[in-house]
Amino acid sequence: MGRNPVTWLGSPTFPRAAHAALGDTQLRTNLRKATTTIRGKRAQAVAELSDWEQLRRAGEAIKDDVLANLDTYLVRLEEAVTARGGVVHWARDAEEANRIVFDLARAKGADEVVKVKSMATAEIGLNEYLRSRGVRPVETDLAELIVQLGDDRPSHILVPAIHRNRAEIREIFSRTMAEAPASDDPRVLAEAARRHLRRRFLSAKVAVSGANFAVADTGSIAVVESEGNGRMCLTLPETLITVMGIEKLVPTWRDLEVFLQLLPRSSTAERMNPYTSVWTGVTPGDGPSEFHLVLLDNGRTATLADEVGRQALRCIRCSACLNVCPVYERTGGQAYGSVYPGPIGAILAPQLAGDMTDKQAASLPYASSLCGACYEVCPVRINIPEALTHLRAQAVKAKPKRSPEALAMSSAAWVFRDPRRYEKAQRVGSLSRFLAADDGTISKLPWPGSKWTATRDVPAVPKESFRMWWRRNRG
Repeated sequence: MGRNPVTWLGSPTFPRAAHAALGDTQLRTNLRKATTTIRGKRAQAVAELSDWEQLRRAGEAIKDDVLANLDTYLVRLEEAVTARGGVVHWARDAEEANRIVFDLARAKGADEVVKVKSMATAEIGLNEYLRSRGVRPVETDLAELIVQLGDDRPSHILVPAIHRNRAEIREIFSRTMAEAPASDDPRVLAEAARRHLRRRFLSAKVAVSGANFAVADTGSIAVVESEGNGRMCLTLPETLITVMGIEKLVPTWRDLEVFLQLLPRSSTAERMNPYTSVWTGVTPGDGPSEFHLVLLDNGRTATLADEVGRQALRCIRCSACLNVCPVYERTGGQAYGSVYPGPIGAILAPQLAGDMTDKQAASLPYASSLCGACYEVCPVRINIPEALTHLRAQAVKAKPKRSPEALAMSSAAWVFRDPRRYEKAQRVGSLSRFLAADDGTISKLPWPGSKWTATRDVPAVPKESFRMWWRRNRG
C-alpha cells in the first residue's frame, strides 16, 4: 500500500509552516476578515433556533450509532444502491479509489471530467492521479476553480480560496481564462467563471462528486451546495461517479432531516442550502444513465478502532471549528500541510495518515491552544480538545526512547527523585536571573532552550527558593 496523500508530501512540520505564514500580512488580513464575517453570521443563524443544543445532541447520537453499527449500515446501503441500478465499489485506500475512478472514466472514453467540490477526492489526490494519466479534472466550485487555476493548495474546508482576495482572484482569472474579467467586482468574477465552465458542463461525459450524506435505508445520496454547479454535474453527464467516505452514512431519511438543519447553519450560516440534490440509483430518461458509488476506507477503519479518536469520524465538514480557531485565523490552512486544516484536521489527518512517526503528521495535534472554542461550535459535539491531548500522548509514545525530549524528561525525573539533587538544581537555576531583562523574563536562551524562547518568554528562577525561604523564616 502506498503513502496516504491526506497529508501533502514534503510539507514542513506545523510550527515551521506557521512561522512562515505569520510573516504574510496579506494572508492574515484576508483570513481575519473572512473568518470574522462567517463567525458572526453563523452565530446569528444558530440563535434563531431554540432547540439548537437538542439538534447537536441528536446529530451526535445518530453519528455514534452509525459508527457503532457501520458494518450493518454499509451492507444495507450497498443493497439499496444496487437494487436501484447503481454500482457499488469498495476502496481500501487512495490507490484503489483512484484506480476505480480512472478506469471508469477511461471506459467511457473521457479525457476530461467535471467535478463537484469534494473533500474525499482531495484526500486521495484524485486530480493529480487523473492528470498524470491523461484525464483532465475540472473543478466547478468557484473557490476550488480559483485554487486549481492558481496552481495553489486549498486552505479551508468550505472556502478553499479564503486566503485570496478579489484582486488576486482577478489576476488568476486574467492569466488563465480566454476572456479576462473586466474588474474585481464579485459579480464580474462569478460571470467570468460561469462562461469558463459552461462549455465543460455541456460536453462532459463523466462527472465526479463527493457526498455529504448517504441514506442507508434507500440508497439515496445527498450533496448540498450554494452555486448550482453541483446540480449541473449531477444531472448533465452520462456517467456519475461518487467517492464517499464510509462514515458519511445516516440510517434513515428522518435522520437526514437533522443534518440538513445542522450543516447549513454551521457552514454557510444559511437556514438551508440553496441547492440540495438527492438522487437514488439510476432513473431512465432522467439524469445520468450510470451511477457508481465508491466507498472509501483510507484509514477510517483504523480510526474507528480508537475509542477517543473515532469521534473525529462524526465530522460533517462544516468548518465551524476553523472559523473560531485563533490558531487557524493567524496561520491559515496551508500551514497544516493537509487536505483537512484547522482543529478538525489536527485530529483527523494524523489518524487517516496512520503514522505518528511522521514528524509532519505528529505535529498537527499541537496546532492548538486547547481553548475549546471548536468543541462549543461543533454541530455534532466532537470534543476536539480531548482528541488533541489523546493524540499528543500517542505522538510522544511514537518518539524514539533516546530522543532529546525523552532524555530531558528522564534527567528531570532523576533530579526530582532526590531532595538534595533537587535543591542543587534550584540553586543552579537561580543563576538564570542574570540573563533576565528588567521585567524578570528571559527572551533568548542558547540551544536547546532556544526551542522554547523562539515562541515565548521564560520567567527567571528567583534567587531564593521557597524551601530556602522556609528554612530561613520557619526553620
